[in-house]
Amino acid sequence: MNERVLMKGNEAMAESAVIAGCRYYFGYPITPQNDVPEYMSRRMPEVGGVFLQAESEVAAINMVLGASASGKRVMTSSSSPGISLKQEGISYLAGCNLPAVVANITRAGPGLGDVTVAQSDYFQATRGGGHGDYRTPTLMPGNVQELADMTVMAFDIADKYRTPVMILADATIGQMMEPIILPQPPTKTYDKPWALTGAKGRKKNVIRSLWLFPDLGLPMNNEQLQRKYAEIEKEYRMYEEYMTDDADYLFVAYGTTARMVKEVIQTLRGEGIKAGLFRPKMGWPYPYTELRACAKNKKFALTVEMSYGQMVDDVRIGINGDIPVYFHGRAGGVIPTTKEIIAAMKGHM
Repeated sequence: MNERVLMKGNEAMAESAVIAGCRYYFGYPITPQNDVPEYMSRRMPEVGGVFLQAESEVAAINMVLGASASGKRVMTSSSSPGISLKQEGISYLAGCNLPAVVANITRAGPGLGDVTVAQSDYFQATRGGGHGDYRTPTLMPGNVQELADMTVMAFDIADKYRTPVMILADATIGQMMEPIILPQPPTKTYDKPWALTGAKGRKKNVIRSLWLFPDLGLPMNNEQLQRKYAEIEKEYRMYEEYMTDDADYLFVAYGTTARMVKEVIQTLRGEGIKAGLFRPKMGWPYPYTELRACAKNKKFALTVEMSYGQMVDDVRIGINGDIPVYFHGRAGGVIPTTKEIIAAMKGHM
């Protein structure tokens, strides 16, 4: 497990899911995540698991719900419009308090859009993309190693809190190849006395999200969900600071964009301009407190995204008016160049 191997992001995520104990995968093909079901179609039979290509994204997410209700570690993956089709099922998973891992290898939109890279699904992932008052813990890797490590983490968060967990990675990270060390198998297991495994010799379990009479359960279910989300917010603060200690100017970015910003920072510092990067590794819970502390004494912050402005809302919430927050973004499958990012920074100086 300590040997470095060269793997594509999608395949590293799939193998890490197997390492994490996932034995059920249900999906439907869509680019740029097709490597995941292709890989799982080979690996699941090898480890005694089940792979099934469903007839649609809607069918796949409901298969996930069924496997999760029986207490199994289960995963699905898709890209952007496919995730949109799964949102009803993700809401059902949240309402039923069921664990599952859902990976979104994001492509450009809206609509069918294009198979090129984008970061335009941030709202969908972090705000609870389906109906109802729920949140989805959202992991945002910045490289293939993090994608592998976060996959194992996602299964642990899902089981610990009985919640669907989202892995939000853009198409570049899913498709690129990097040397990685595959993660170790998890050492902790989670008892699942709530699972539907047959009620012989015990009281029956009931898993549901339907409460027809509001005074008989739905408010209580929603209240316990909010308590659970408050616990998750207390536990998780995942972020990276890059050259921020002496920085006068602060970039905020995630995923592939953050990788580009690191190169920009090196160029700017070569010109005597001290810039640094704050990179959130989770979209929810968002590290608001840590971002505000990092922004202290900076002249302004510039958020860079492959969208027309989604994470920038969280940046403004976190900084809370302490310094100006500016935005630079491209969308529709267009990757901002280092030159234009530098120009955007200098334009606000």
